[in-house]
Amino acid sequence: MEPVTPALRHRPDALLLDFGGVVFQTRKRPEGRADAARHLCAVLARAGHEADAAAVRASLDAGLAALKDWKNAASRRRVPRELDHRTIWTDFLASDLDGPARETLAGSGARLLAEMSPLLSEHEVRPGIADLLASAHALGVRVGMVSNAHSGRSHRELVRSAGLEGYFGVQVYSDEVGIRKPHPEMIRLAARALGTVPERCWYVGDTWDRDVVAGRRAGAGAAVITRHHSTDTPPYPVRAAADAVYDTPEGLVEPLRSSVPRGPVAPGPSARTAGRPSRGPGALLLDQGGVIALSEPTPDAQAAFAESLAERLDRAGYSASPDEVLALVLAGRERYRAWKATAAEDGRVPEVTPRAFWHDMVGRDLPPHARAFLFAESAQLMLEYARSKSRARMRSGVREVLEACAGRGVPVGIVSNTVCGRAVREELERFGIDGLIGAHVYSDELGRRKPDPHTVRTALAALDADPATCWFVGDKPWRDTAAARRAGVGTCVVVRGGSASDERIDAALAGPAEQRPDHAIDEMGDLLVLWADAGAPTGS
Repeated sequence: MEPVTPALRHRPDALLLDFGGVVFQTRKRPEGRADAARHLCAVLARAGHEADAAAVRASLDAGLAALKDWKNAASRRRVPRELDHRTIWTDFLASDLDGPARETLAGSGARLLAEMSPLLSEHEVRPGIADLLASAHALGVRVGMVSNAHSGRSHRELVRSAGLEGYFGVQVYSDEVGIRKPHPEMIRLAARALGTVPERCWYVGDTWDRDVVAGRRAGAGAAVITRHHSTDTPPYPVRAAADAVYDTPEGLVEPLRSSVPRGPVAPGPSARTAGRPSRGPGALLLDQGGVIALSEPTPDAQAAFAESLAERLDRAGYSASPDEVLALVLAGRERYRAWKATAAEDGRVPEVTPRAFWHDMVGRDLPPHARAFLFAESAQLMLEYARSKSRARMRSGVREVLEACAGRGVPVGIVSNTVCGRAVREELERFGIDGLIGAHVYSDELGRRKPDPHTVRTALAALDADPATCWFVGDKPWRDTAAARRAGVGTCVVVRGGSASDERIDAALAGPAEQRPDHAIDEMGDLLVLWADAGAPTGS
C-alpha cells in the first residue's frame, strides 16, 4: 500500500465530492445529439414552429462547442458566475434559430436541459464509490456533492436512481446557487451546510483548473483528484497541486478508513492574524477627497469643457450652445445626486457607470442620436468632466504621513467614491505621492460606493491586512466611518475641513456606534501624534 499523504492522515468532518468524474463516469452517446435535436423539434412543433432537424442539430453542435469554450474561460476567473438556463438557450444552444424558436426553448430552459442530459450522455457509478460512501457513513464522516452543472435537477435524479441519495447530506449544483467552480464559495457553502469548515474537509474532483483550484482557494484540508476524461489535458497550465491523485475513487477508500480522528475546532488566532504585531496600524486606508486633497470649483474649466462638448455634439449632428450643454451637464449631476440618495439596497450601494451618467442622466431629454453619442463617448467624457469641475490641492501633513508609513512598512490604500478613478490617479501623480500608495479602490471601477463595506474589504484584501489592526481616515462619518466599521476596521478617524461640517462631526462623535469615529483631527499630520501615543510609526 502506498504511503498516505500528510493531508489525508487526519479524518475529515466531511467528504465533498464532484459529480462527473468522481461519483459518476460519463460516456457520450453516439446518437445523443441527433436524439436531442429530434426532441427539440418536437417541442417546437407543439408551439406551432416547423423546425428543420438539421438546422436544430447544427445550432446545438455550435452551442455545445461554444459552451465548452465558455466553461474553460470561466474556470480561469477568480469568482465565476454560472449561466442561467435562459441564457444557455438564447445565447448558445439555440442561438442560430429564429426568435420565436429561441423563446420557445428558453421558456422551458430548465426542463429541457434536464431532459437533454440523459440523451447526450450515459452515466455510470464509478468504481469504489459504493465502498467510499459506506466507509464515510460508518466512520461518521458527512458527505456532500459539489458540482458544476447546467442541470442540477438531472444530477439529483441520477443520484436518486443510483440509490445514493441517502448518503449525501447536501448537494450543491452551480445552476442552483448561481456560481461555479473554481469559485471557492461552492466548497464553503457545502462545508457550512454540513456544520464544518473547508479546512476540515476533503474535496475530491477530476479537474485541475476547476476542482483543485477551487479546493485550494477555499482552504480545503485536502484536494484530491480521481482521474477521468479530461484530467490530464487541462485547457491551460495550472499551478495548483493536488494532495493525492488516484485512477478511480477506489484509491481513496483505504486512506479514509485509516485516517486518524481529530478533535473539535480549537479556538485561537486565525492564519491571517497569527504572528502579526499587536501595536500600530497593520495598514492605513484613506479617503481621497477631503482627506488627501481639498478641491475648489473651476467654473472657467467647466465652461471650456461645455464648449468642447458642444462642438463634438455638433459634429455628430446635434446642435446646442455651450450654455445649453453646460445646463445639461449640471442637470445630469443633480439627477446623479438624487439617484445616490435612493440607490442603496440590502447593504449594497452601487456606483453609477459612465454610460448611465451620460446617457440616462445628462442626456435624458435629448433625441436618440445625441444620447447614442453620449453613450459611446461616456468614458472619455467622464475623464474630461472630472478634470474640469474642480482643482485639487494636497492637504498639509499628507506627505509626512505617507512617508512615515513607507519608512515603517505600513501599506497604504485609497478607498474613494468618485465618478473617475483615472482622474484621481492623475492628481496623485501631480502631487508626487502615487509611489507611496499601495492599493487603489475607486467606486466607479469597483461598481460599489461607500458606505458599502465591500469598498473597504476590497482594499484590505489587496493589502492582505487584518481589519482589526487597520486605521481608516475619512471626512464623512456617515459614509467613511460607516463603511470602515461594517468592514471590521479597528480604528476610524475623521479629519475636519473636508465635506462634513464640524457640527456633523461632533454629532457623530456622540452618535450611533456604526458612524462614530475613534478620533477627530484637524489636519492629517495629527495622525503622527496619535500613532506616537499608540506606539505606531512616527517616521523617526
